[in-house]
Amino acid sequence: MEATRERLAGTIDQLVHRTSPKTIVRREITTIKGYFVDLETGQPRTTNILKVVGGVVGMVALFAVVRKVASD
Repeated sequence: MEATRERLAGTIDQLVHRTSPKTIVRREITTIKGYFVDLETGQPRTTNILKVVGGVVGMVALFAVVRKVASD
């Protein structure tokens, strides 16, 4: 009975840790960093960076064109 209680307490502690907002934020930051930087070597992943930069530039250009057309 005591062993079961200890195991249950350990499981609850793990669940509390996994669902902690700080733990979730740390995990998500690591995921995002992993997309832009190779976590093993520390080298930037230029293809992924260029994809994101291209998307942002494209959206800014689209907004500029739509704004220009809408104002004319």
